[in-house]
Amino acid sequence: MIPPRARFFNTAGPCDPQRHYMLPPTPRLPRARALIDMDRYFVVHAPRQTGKTTGLRTLASELTAEGDVAALAFSCERAKVARDDVGWGESMLLDSIRAAAERSGWPEELLPPDPWPQATPGSRIDVALSDWCRRSPRRVVLFFDEIDALQGDSLVSFLCQLRDGHNARPDGHPFPTSVILCGLRDVRDYKIAVGADPGRCNPTSPFNIVSESLRLGDFTTDEIAELYDQHTQATGQEFTKDAVDRAFELTQGQPWLVNALAYEITFEMGVTGDITAGQVDTAKERLIRGRATHLDALVARLHEPRVKRVIEPIVAGSLPEVDLTFSDALSYVRDLGLIKERPPLEVANPIYREVILRMLGDPAEQYVMADPYSFVLPDGRFDLPRLLQEFVVFWREHGEYLIRQEGYHEAACQIILMAFLHRLVNGGGQLDREYAAGTKRLDVLIRWPHTGPEGERLTQREAMELKVWQAGRNDPLPDGLAQLDGYLDRLTLSTGVLVIFDRRPEAPAWNERGGFEQTTTPSGRQVTVLRA
Repeated sequence: MIPPRARFFNTAGPCDPQRHYMLPPTPRLPRARALIDMDRYFVVHAPRQTGKTTGLRTLASELTAEGDVAALAFSCERAKVARDDVGWGESMLLDSIRAAAERSGWPEELLPPDPWPQATPGSRIDVALSDWCRRSPRRVVLFFDEIDALQGDSLVSFLCQLRDGHNARPDGHPFPTSVILCGLRDVRDYKIAVGADPGRCNPTSPFNIVSESLRLGDFTTDEIAELYDQHTQATGQEFTKDAVDRAFELTQGQPWLVNALAYEITFEMGVTGDITAGQVDTAKERLIRGRATHLDALVARLHEPRVKRVIEPIVAGSLPEVDLTFSDALSYVRDLGLIKERPPLEVANPIYREVILRMLGDPAEQYVMADPYSFVLPDGRFDLPRLLQEFVVFWREHGEYLIRQEGYHEAACQIILMAFLHRLVNGGGQLDREYAAGTKRLDVLIRWPHTGPEGERLTQREAMELKVWQAGRNDPLPDGLAQLDGYLDRLTLSTGVLVIFDRRPEAPAWNERGGFEQTTTPSGRQVTVLRA
C-alpha cells in the first residue's frame, strides 16, 4: 500500500485539505451563508491569493451536500479574451459553467441543459440560466469566481443581464436564487462598469441588486499559529512563538505570504529542528530576492496611474492630493492589497513595504559601483561613516540625473538613497524601513550581524531618518531631530543619522552638496546630519 503524500504549505492555486495545511475556509466568510439563505446577490472581494477560490468551492460543496441547493463555483477567467465581443464572452462563460458542473459529479437532473438554448447575443446568459433553473429540482446558486476577467462590453452585458434576471424573479421568471461575484473589485467598480455613479445611492443604477460586499480578511496571529501547528502535529517540527509572531509582524496575516514563508522554511530551506524568528527573516529575504510571482504581480502595478497616485505620497511621506477621484484610486489600491484597510495611509505589511522600495530603486541601484565588502571593518562591523561619505560622492555624480529619470518624482530622493543602501548593506545585513503618508520622513534601521571578540553573535544597529526640504518650507532640521529622537528611543539607540535632501530651487549646486555636521537631539542623543 502506497503511503499518503505528506501535506505542505500551498502557494499556488486553491487549497486541498488532503494535500495542504489550511484553515477551515468557510468561517472566513461568516455572513455568506446567511445571505445565500436570504436569496441575496452579493460580492466577495479580496486581493489575489488570499483564499477566495478555496472558500467558494468549499461553501458550494457544503451547500450542495445538504440536498436543497445546487451550488456551483466556477472561474470566469476563460472569458477574458472576449473583451468587447459579447457573444464570444457569453459562450466562454457558459462553457465554464457546464465544465464545472460536469466535474462536480452531480446527478444528471442537476446538470445544466446540453446544449444551452439558442438566444440572441446579449441575452444568452439570461436565457441559459433561466432554462437551467426551470429544469432544476433544486435552487441554483452560482459563484462567479475571477469575475474581474470579464472586461469591456462583455462585463457590461453580463451585469445587465444579471440585474434583469434578478428583478424578474418576483414575476415568476426562473433564475438563480443567489449569485456571488468574486474577485478583486468591490461593488463600486461594477457600478462604474455599467455607468453608475459609485458615490451616490442611485435607485435607478443599472447594477443596484447587490445587497452587500464581503471582504475576505487576513489571518490573525492565532490563526497563523493554528495553521503552523498543523505542520507541527504532522511532523513534530515546531514553529516557536517568536517565529509565529515574526511571521505575523512581517506579513500582517496576508495569507499567501504566511504560507510562502512556511513553505520556504520547511521545504526550500530544509530547516531541521524548531523554527526560529531568524529563519523567518531568512525566508523573507529569499522570497524577495527570488522575485516570487505573487510579489512580481503586485510590483507590476506600481506604475499604473491610480496606484502611483496613492503609493508615491506614502513613500515620500507627504499628504496625497485629494479630489473627487482620489477615493476611487484609494479603493482600487486597497482592493489590490497594497495598502492597509484603515488609516493611516501606509503599505499593507513590511514585506510589501520592502519590495516596493527595492523595485522602485532597482534602476538607480545599477549606478552603485562601490564594492559592498569594502565596507566591512576588520572587526566585522559595518563602516557607516564611510558609507555616508561614499553616498555624497554618488549623489554629486548621479543624483541630478537619477531624479530626472525617476517616475516617482516626489519620492525620488528616498528611493535613490534606499537603492544605495540596499546595494551595499543587503549582502551581509538587512534594512528595515518605515514610511507612511503624512509623516514627512522615512526611517531606516540597518541591522548588521557580526562576531564579537569572544566569538559571540552580535548585531550592529544603525538608525537613519530621511527628510526632504521642499520649496517654500522651513529648514526641516528641528522637526527631523525631534522625530529621530523618538525613533532612537523606540529602538533604544543612543546615536543616529539624519539625512536632509534639499529640493529647493535655491539649494547649493550639485558639486557643493554633501556637508556633514554633528549635533544632538532634544534629549541629548548624538546625531550626524548629512545635507544632500
